[in-house]
Amino acid sequence: MSATQVLVITKAPVPGRSKTRLTPPCTPEQAAGIAAAAVGDTLDAVRAAPVANRVVALDGPPGDLELDGFTVVPQVEGDLGTRLAAAFADAMPDGSVPTLLIGMDTPQVTAELLTRCASLLESAGPGTAVLGTAPDGGWWALGLHSAAPAAVLATVPMSREDTAVLTRAALQASGLRVVDLPQLTDIDHFPDAMSVAAECPPSSRTSRVVASVATALGLA
Repeated sequence: MSATQVLVITKAPVPGRSKTRLTPPCTPEQAAGIAAAAVGDTLDAVRAAPVANRVVALDGPPGDLELDGFTVVPQVEGDLGTRLAAAFADAMPDGSVPTLLIGMDTPQVTAELLTRCASLLESAGPGTAVLGTAPDGGWWALGLHSAAPAAVLATVPMSREDTAVLTRAALQASGLRVVDLPQLTDIDHFPDAMSVAAECPPSSRTSRVVASVATALGLA
C-alpha cells in the first residue's frame, strides 16, 4: 500500500461548462458526455491503485458521477491556479501526506501508472516535486510532499503552451527539485479525444463515447 494519496480535480460534466474546447465540432451535450466518460475512467483507475486515500476536488454538483471511495471537497472560486492550490491545501489539512494531483483529461491513465508515479514521489523524498507534462505544454500530474509549495500555482498562468515550463520554474524557485513523470496527452480538442480514446481499452467509457460521437459527426 502506497503512503501517497491521489487527488482528482474536475468539473461536474455539465453541457456548456465541461470540455468546452471540444465545441465545435461537438455539441455541448456531446462534449459533456466525453467529459463524463473521462471522469469515470479516471476515477476507476484511481480506485484500482493501492494508494493511501482518494480525494476529488469537485466544481459543481456531483450529479450522476460515481464517487464511492472518494472524499469529496468543493473547489474554491477563482482561476485554475488558485483552485489547484486550494485543492492541495484541502486534501492535505495537516500538510504532510504525499499527494499526487491529476485531472480528468487523461482517462488513459492506469492504476499501474499511478502506482509508479506515487512510488517515484515517495522515493524522491521531501524537498521534491514530481511533474507529468503534456505535449501541448501543459501538465497532467503534480505530486507534492506538503501543501505549502502548492501556493505558487496561483501565480502560474494555466492552459498555455508554457504552463508546464512556468510551473516547473515556480516550483524550483520555491526550493523544490522537480522530477519528471511520463508524458501523457490530455483531452482539450476533439483530435486529442480521438488520440486518447485510441490509448484506452475498447471497453472503456472514453473509447465507447468518443467512437459514438465520432460516428455521429461523420468523423469515424
